Amino acid sequence: MASVSVSSRLNKGLRQHYLSLPQGDECQVTYIWIDGTGEGLRNKTRTLEREPQTIDDIPEWNFDGSSTYQAEGSNSDMYLIPVRMFRDPFTLDPNKLVLCEVLKYNRLPTETNLRSGCNKVMEQVKEHCVWFGMEQEYTLLGVDGHPFGWPTNGFPGPQGPYYCGVGADNAYGRDIVECHYKACLYSGVKICGTNAEVMPFQWEFQVGPCEGIEMGDHLWVSRFILHRVCEDFGVVATLDPKPMKGNWNGAGCHTNVSTKEMRDAGGLQYIEQAVEKLSKRHAEHIRVYDPRGGQDNQRRLTGFHETSSINDFSAGVANRGASIRIPRQVGQEQRGYFEDRRPSANCDPYAVTRAIARTCLLEEGEEEEEQSK
Repeated sequence: MASVSVSSRLNKGLRQHYLSLPQGDECQVTYIWIDGTGEGLRNKTRTLEREPQTIDDIPEWNFDGSSTYQAEGSNSDMYLIPVRMFRDPFTLDPNKLVLCEVLKYNRLPTETNLRSGCNKVMEQVKEHCVWFGMEQEYTLLGVDGHPFGWPTNGFPGPQGPYYCGVGADNAYGRDIVECHYKACLYSGVKICGTNAEVMPFQWEFQVGPCEGIEMGDHLWVSRFILHRVCEDFGVVATLDPKPMKGNWNGAGCHTNVSTKEMRDAGGLQYIEQAVEKLSKRHAEHIRVYDPRGGQDNQRRLTGFHETSSINDFSAGVANRGASIRIPRQVGQEQRGYFEDRRPSANCDPYAVTRAIARTCLLEEGEEEEEQSK
């Protein structure tokens, strides 16, 4: 049996006594940000005199960037700029979770603050009312790095019974999944579903539909909540796109896309136009669909285990082995959305949604023109 953390064995009943103490009118606000790896999340908490009603009620803050891979010790203060507020599912109302952008000492975005550039593109294409939905796959590990519940010196039975499975011999870790789901609903994250995945101890949740920049905000906070829930249970959720070598499925973050034109009658033609544009920028998208310029996806996009080849672009109706899948229902109704199956589980949703919006909705040079103004 995979190991669980020491902290998870502490007396949770004793902890609950302190969490239930009254706090008057004061409010705990937890600031969340993306660190210098582009994958890790950090957080710290402060007290406000009263419950904030809007994001404008939450002040900027700062932190030591030399301890988060974002600055040198000689010039380490970084700015936290609140951008999206949620209810706190861990310490409960009136407390808040707040997603922040990170700015350097000169108030320019840090290298891993991709939200800033994404937001500019989303403002340019807002007339198209772009909806996104992202399917976040993840794998549960023990703190020893071994898949949670896998035999110590062996493997579980082959893939087949686990996808959307039920029963003690087919579904593993459901307590974590259900707690995460409820915590997201409480917080206001737009989680819309969950299911067990093909590999045992691998799960997926879906966030959306979200319009524009909202997609990245909600997915990042849903990830934060996932890691916090797993912390309570003493296990680790990894977003590694290929956590186990061999005949096991990898983990992606399939991204569903729909514009106002695609949703209207006859919208299939706009979907086909978008797919054609995406086919011409395949290599460019692969570079931004994982945080290592395509190296992570190289392990996952092999053409096997329900993936396309990283080297070739493909599209098809109901084809889960293609780069772009057009759902069968969309083909029948001639409108709706398409699914880009290439983003890795550890992708930055700001990078993914920006690339898709830019390719599908902006003409060559249009983004650069806007940024130069």
